[in-house]
Amino acid sequence: MENIVLLEGIFKESQEKGKEYLIYLDIDRLMAPCYEAVSLRPKKQRFGGWESTAIAGHSIGHWLSAASTMYTVTKDEQLMKKLEYAVNELAYVQSYDPDGYVSGFPRTCFDQVFTGDFEVGNFSLAGGWVPWYSIHKIYAGLIDVYTLTGNKLALEVVTKLADWAKKGTDNLTEDQFQKMLICEHGGMNEAMADLYRITGNEDYLNLAIRFCHREILDPLSRGEDDLEGKHANTQIPKIIGAAKLYEIIRNENFKNMAVFFWKEVTKNRSYIIGGNSIDEHFGPVNKETLGVQTSETCNTYNMLKLTEHLFNWSQRSEYMDYYEKALYNHILASQDPDSGMKTYFVSTQPGHFKVYCSPDDSFWCCTGTGMENPARYPRSIYYQKQEELYVNLFIASELRMSNGKVKIRQETDFPRTNIVRLYFQEAQSEFINVHIRKPYWVKGNLIVRVNGIETQPSTQNGYLNIGRQWVSGDIIEFTLPMELQTYTAKDNPLKVGIMYGPIVLAGALGTENFPESDILADHLKLNNYPLIEVPTLVADKGGLNKWIKPVDDSSLTFVTGNIGQPGNVKVTLIPFYNLHHQRYTLYWNLMDEEAYETFVDKEQEELKRLRDITVDVIQPGEQQPEIEHGIQHKNSNTGYFNVVQKQWRDSRGEGFFCYEMAVDPEKQMYLQVSYYGRDKTFYVDGKVYVRDFSIFVDGTVIARQKLDGGLSDGLIDICYEIPFSLTEGKQKVQVKFQSEEGQAAGGVYGVRVVNSVASSVKG
Repeated sequence: MENIVLLEGIFKESQEKGKEYLIYLDIDRLMAPCYEAVSLRPKKQRFGGWESTAIAGHSIGHWLSAASTMYTVTKDEQLMKKLEYAVNELAYVQSYDPDGYVSGFPRTCFDQVFTGDFEVGNFSLAGGWVPWYSIHKIYAGLIDVYTLTGNKLALEVVTKLADWAKKGTDNLTEDQFQKMLICEHGGMNEAMADLYRITGNEDYLNLAIRFCHREILDPLSRGEDDLEGKHANTQIPKIIGAAKLYEIIRNENFKNMAVFFWKEVTKNRSYIIGGNSIDEHFGPVNKETLGVQTSETCNTYNMLKLTEHLFNWSQRSEYMDYYEKALYNHILASQDPDSGMKTYFVSTQPGHFKVYCSPDDSFWCCTGTGMENPARYPRSIYYQKQEELYVNLFIASELRMSNGKVKIRQETDFPRTNIVRLYFQEAQSEFINVHIRKPYWVKGNLIVRVNGIETQPSTQNGYLNIGRQWVSGDIIEFTLPMELQTYTAKDNPLKVGIMYGPIVLAGALGTENFPESDILADHLKLNNYPLIEVPTLVADKGGLNKWIKPVDDSSLTFVTGNIGQPGNVKVTLIPFYNLHHQRYTLYWNLMDEEAYETFVDKEQEELKRLRDITVDVIQPGEQQPEIEHGIQHKNSNTGYFNVVQKQWRDSRGEGFFCYEMAVDPEKQMYLQVSYYGRDKTFYVDGKVYVRDFSIFVDGTVIARQKLDGGLSDGLIDICYEIPFSLTEGKQKVQVKFQSEEGQAAGGVYGVRVVNSVASSVKG
């Protein structure tokens, strides 16, 4: 990246805004939890949001990665000074631990794990909230600082931290180690692989291999898709680490799992913008369920990292086709150009809007990767392998090739124009084979001229190849024919998106009944905010140019004819990366008049009905909603049932699980709970559990529920009346499901506080 400079354009503007936020952040506040973890008094108060929780410290790691990368591409000396200060601070805090531990939370949970006797869940380990995931960000940040800026102290700190991990995990058997990996652990295998590359220390390579989670990776190496119901971003870093291990030890299994995983996610489990997951989890193959909590931004950050590895192995245009789609339509679209704030989820729910982090009180995982994204824009514009130069992305930039003898300037305002010029500013009869990606979306021939003369390049793996001796002043010019096109959802031929070339055009739906602010600390707060009616497009799917017209020649703003129903309305379409602070839709119901006459969108009708009566809702078994609702539990389990495509939670024996849920203090409240209608008594580990349990609100039993398998197939909702005396004058209450010996509470597939009885079954 140090050889690439962005020129004026949409990416340069976004990069500058991202740099502003990195400079704004106070290192002393980011370091505060690290001080507290070793019982030191911090210099300043820690930030809010996740930095005030048990996952604290991940943000200083993200900041290190972001700032070192941003320094590499901008050479901003203010960033370098802050980087040196941050590394010095981490070294200072580390000096207070005899084993070299440094993080944003005490080492207590790790010390328990290293005994071999520990409890583990998908997001909890020995009482800690994803501790390896959080500390991994510090590993990655220090490694980036060393590799990108040469800071030797950063390497000293991270190797001490790695030696602490090696010493502790040496106590674990392989079974215990794999048990530990059930809990989300970020890219620990990647970090250790990186340290091996830097130091040559075999201990780190062996630890990288131990950190490979066999339960997930082994099926992928055999071409088996067992991803449904898995927490999406837990898995992607594991695959990136496997890809790095393939590059080191050339074990084909690591390559196979990475290639198979990439294809499954990008081809079968992604949305129109290139993002994936709903409620942070992978759904069924070829299902594009729309919702507010879709396309977690962290996931796409990591998918781009994985794509880079695959392209390094095989220079195929399909990898950069995906990269381009996700970069423009998700990553670029995820940063507010005004404030520099970042999205967690990118909603695909028609009529919703983007929600951005606050500067001081969010620090979600996607705030962290969101810090890194703007600095990473130059990555993959070009790829050089000796005299082979691949032009992958059409972004205004300057490249100094690795031999130092050739400098190329890419001049373009793509996608606002479709003309690209590669101008050789410096070259002295150097032979270079230039490969220009021919995107999947190009309509017609891609016309290439060299020094004004049209040429017919050969084509290989989706690239046009032009090899010759280049001299200063040579110009390659080409035009990328772009047209309007539709994207059809994998699960519904009527569910359609509209694109111009690679650019997703969102329906700009205005600010009707818009929230006071879409920049806030709690990303869940506006999940149930009222929607607006989104028009159905009644038109010919195959004749887009007849009913969609550009407003001008450069803005990529389009307007439809009067085809939005009901009401014969016109719809404005703009690039999704330009859409902020208003409602939108990425997917439309698009059909002809005959189909529209009988069309009823039952899914959206049911969604609207539920949203209208919902005060609060939680999906059991999903990390963020449970954490945000203050989950407590004992003898509790979670899982995913593919028959109903939902996560569940239960408790067994003397156990419970409970949540803090919002209520309306002035209205009668009901508790709506979702169960699987065929759940009944079950046997596990030689014990019998009867699904017979109590439901409490603020310590008072409001219901006794028994599940005997006789309700119905599929999910069933049961509503329980909450006595008004338990909610009067309150903003929140505790909802608790409790079991006794020989019993099980649940499985519970959904918990919703509503102001009206919403189901046909009443408890």
